[in-house]
Parts: sequence; structure tokens; C-alpha cells
Amino acid sequence: MRSENPLIFLIETLFDLYIIVLMLRFILQQVRADFYNPISQFIVKATAPVLNPARKLIPGVGGIDLATIIVVIAFIAIKIFMIALLSGYSPSLLVLLLTGIRDFITLALNIFIFAIIVQAILSWINPDPYNPVSGILFNITRPVLTPFRRLIKPVGGLDLSPLVALIALMFLERLVAYLFQML
Repeated sequence: MRSENPLIFLIETLFDLYIIVLMLRFILQQVRADFYNPISQFIVKATAPVLNPARKLIPGVGGIDLATIIVVIAFIAIKIFMIALLSGYSPSLLVLLLTGIRDFITLALNIFIFAIIVQAILSWINPDPYNPVSGILFNITRPVLTPFRRLIKPVGGLDLSPLVALIALMFLERLVAYLFQML
């Protein structure tokens, strides 16, 4: 049951929106998206005030932006901590850290799932390939769909690789939830 506290709603909404933008920045970096895309430019500008100082303190490792990962996990933990306090609980630091890591992984998987679904729906209406949204969706889904497209050839002109990729991503999402529940 969701809380009726409007302050909790506001905290969840504002934190979730910014966490999604931070996660999109991380994913767009990892997939080497076009950062001249207007959507990418918005994401970069919206996250710069938080990520630029963090990057000065936390270096990247092997092409992975550790600063963004840590900032996303920290924002998730802060959100959970604030909501818990407003609800009368005080979670331990370990619980906040594990929940932050679990939610980071789950959010990344959900972004890929959402992007594949939206891209599949857009393919039915043949969108403008120069549309900024189409470009971002292609950049996000390409690394996930490419291995599936190599394994699964179109059947009667129908590309089933997005469906198989969605099943795999949903399986991974449930596996992560199960593994963290075991902790």
C-alpha cells in the first residue's frame, strides 16, 4: 500500500526523475551515444552540476564512469533514507547500500526494456530516422539487440530478437531481485 503522505510522494517523484536522468547519462556514455543529440545535450546539462564535482573526486576505471554509478546509488540511498525517516524507520547503512545497488541494476534493466518496447512500437509507424528520440532509442537498444539479432534470424520478415531480448532482460531483473532477497 502506498503512503498517503504528500511529502513522501514529492520526494519519491523528484528523486526518481533525477535518478532516471542520471542513469540515462550513464547508459548513454556506455553505449557511446551521439552527445550532439538534443536529448543527450539536455541530459548532460541537467546532470553536470552533480556529476562534474563527483568526477573530480572519483576517477573512472576501464571506461566505466564510477562517479555516475556512485552518485546514482547515493541518490537512491538518500531517497530511501528520507522516506524511511518520514515513515518512522531508520534503515542501516548496509540496507541502504544494498538497496541502492539493487535499484541501480533494476533501473538500468528497466530503461533497456522500456527503450526496446518503445522502439518496437515506433517501428510499426516508420518514424523519421533523424528524430532525436529515434536516435537515442537506437543507441540504447543497439548493444542489447545486436547479439540477439545475430542468434535469431527474422522469421517470415518478422524480427523476433526484441521479444527474446525483452524476455532475457525481464529474467535478469527477476534474478537480481531474487539474489538480493536472498541477502
